[in-house]
Formats: sequence, structure tokens, C-alpha cells
Amino acid sequence: MVEANEGFSLEELAAEVDAGTLARDGAPGAHPDFDRLVRIIWRLRQPDGCPWDKVQTHASIRKNMIEEAYEAADAIDEQSDSHLAEELGDVLMQVLLHAQMGADEGSFTIDDVIRALNEKLLRRHPHVFGELSAENATEALASWEAVKDREREAAGAREGKAKEGLLDSVPHSFPALMQCQKISKRAARAGFDWPSVEAVWEKVAEEKAELDAEEPGSEAWEGEFGDLLFSLVNVARWEGVDAERALERANAKFRLRWARVEAVLAKEGLEPADVSTARLNEIWDSVKDREVELR
Repeated sequence: MVEANEGFSLEELAAEVDAGTLARDGAPGAHPDFDRLVRIIWRLRQPDGCPWDKVQTHASIRKNMIEEAYEAADAIDEQSDSHLAEELGDVLMQVLLHAQMGADEGSFTIDDVIRALNEKLLRRHPHVFGELSAENATEALASWEAVKDREREAAGAREGKAKEGLLDSVPHSFPALMQCQKISKRAARAGFDWPSVEAVWEKVAEEKAELDAEEPGSEAWEGEFGDLLFSLVNVARWEGVDAERALERANAKFRLRWARVEAVLAKEGLEPADVSTARLNEIWDSVKDREVELR
């Protein structure tokens, strides 16, 4: 783990590391536009600034951060560099707004945010800035997680808190599917897991049987359906599949096929509501067959 040497703070160590990085060819230099952006956000929050910006709070724009992050993710999927640059700017704006709110309240500034991130990156990369080594991405991630676990324990000890539970730091605000992936991964890392993917599939079958035993639509049925989904996410984990991404792709596939079904009907001057379910299924199957032919 990267730690400050005796007599040196982590901030001083960061300065030393940065000096070495700056000496490398191609290392990024000053970013005057970033400082200009910080000042623009500050100006918007002044008494004579924007009526909307100056009344916002951390809570009032909480959802904006989530929405902007998802829009940036969409731009990544589109493989549009210009769109991604724009959406990353929107995400950065949210960061700066929250930092300015912190400065207005006297709690923290953008400099505190960046300083803390600099120090975190130094601590979490002992295989780059310390004496450890990582030969591949898997080892690097394991190193990051190990440092993170130690930091969490140390923070709890300093604050006199009971040791944090394994799952306590998984945000409740995550979408349910993402929470499921994080929770199951951590439990598996602690040794609570099935012996094989076949055993997980057996669990899926068990949960399906328990679902079938409940009254459809009842609260108990809903609970069993959740258990079934949880088990399926664990199958994905065992198979190295990102369940969130897999479902996103399934959604995108359905959207595309449905748009093609609508296009077929539009040529006939019809809407989906104008035809039978059997006709919709017939067009759907023809769309799927066409996809196979084009592969």
C-alpha cells in the first residue's frame, strides 16, 4: 500500500509522484479551461447569478447526477465521440455544482474533491506507485479491492464504529439489478458461493418451483420472483456475464424488432392495435428470420 514516508504527508508524496509524471513525454499540463469552468459555476451561484442554479441543493439535483451518468453511458454505446464529450461535460457540471454548494456551505471545495481523489488513486494503486506488482487487470482489481477493504476498516476504527458489514457499502440507490451483482460478488469473495455453475442452475430450478407454488400476483409470488431473478444474476456472474449489460442488450434488441414490426404495419396503413396478437407474432417471427439471414 502507498503510504506517506516518515515526515512526509500523502499530499507531499502526491507532489513528488506528480513531478515525476510531468517529466514524462506527453504528460498533460495546465488546464486553464477547467479553472474558467469552476469560475463560471461560482458565478452562476452568486446573488446576481442564475435564479435556478443559486437555489439548488445537493438533494434537489441528486437525480440529475444519475440521469447525466446514464446519458453518458448511452453516448458510449452509440460510439459517438462528440456526443460522449458533450455528455461527460454534463456529468462534470454536476460535480462542480455540488462542489460549489459545498464551498457555499463552508464544508468542502472542488480542491478538496480533487485532492482526496489524488490521494485515493495513489493509495489504491500500490502496483503503480508502490512496491507491489500486478501482471494483469484481474490482479490490479484485486489489489484495489484489498486496499479499499483496509481503508474501510481503518475508517471505522477511527470513528469508533463497529466493523462495517460486507454489504454495508453497496449503495441502496443503485438499480436493483446492479445491487444484486455487487452483493452476490462480495458474498462470493467472502466464500459464500455455490461450488459450480451447475449448482446455481439447480438453485434457479428450485426458485422456479417455489414461485409456481405461490398464488400468481400475490406478495409471496413477488418475493419468489425476486429470488428467481437473484439466482439468474448469479448464473451470469459464474459465466462472466454482466447481467446489467445483458439486459440492456435484450432491451435494445426488443426495441429494434418492435420498430421493424411497426414499420411493416405502417406500410399497410395499420397500427399495432389494429391487428391481432397472432398477426403481431407472425410479423415478429419474420423480423427475427430476416435478422438471421443478414448475419
